[in-house]
Amino acid sequence: MKTNPKAFDYSLNYRELNLRERPELYRVGKGEQGVLLVQPYKSEILPLWRFKTPDIARQSSEKIYELFLDYKAKGDFVGMDMARKFLQMGVTRARRYANHRTGQKYDGPVPADQKGRSGSHGRDTLPLDTDPTKAESASIFREKYLLAREDPDYKRLRKEWQEKYG
Repeated sequence: MKTNPKAFDYSLNYRELNLRERPELYRVGKGEQGVLLVQPYKSEILPLWRFKTPDIARQSSEKIYELFLDYKAKGDFVGMDMARKFLQMGVTRARRYANHRTGQKYDGPVPADQKGRSGSHGRDTLPLDTDPTKAESASIFREKYLLAREDPDYKRLRKEWQEKYG
């Protein structure tokens, strides 16, 4: 089986790896891949990531976006991309809780042979149980996520990164 060189590499030992020191090992991947693995960025950004209320989401997204700009000023593409991923995850997780107050989208446990994989795996989707507070939090994160994703320097650096490292 041939692996995609652009895919996020889950085979690396992220507990021991400092990607600020070894940035060439970083792969952008799809969406939020690696957001809770890549050090030291995870440790720098995760404590700031909150979305319980719109006020908390506003403070959180602003702090994470400030980190994005700080990484940008330092020419740290990996940091920029990780901040972007945390902003994106703020949107997706707040949306999940906006649609399902418990955070559970599917009915029942993941089958044993499907552990660690995403998706329904044949389970029914639970009915919507909406929370407008979390929907507002998602919108707040989306605003900052789009600023990061569409930043011209970020887009240029991402293209250069992918051309250089795959």
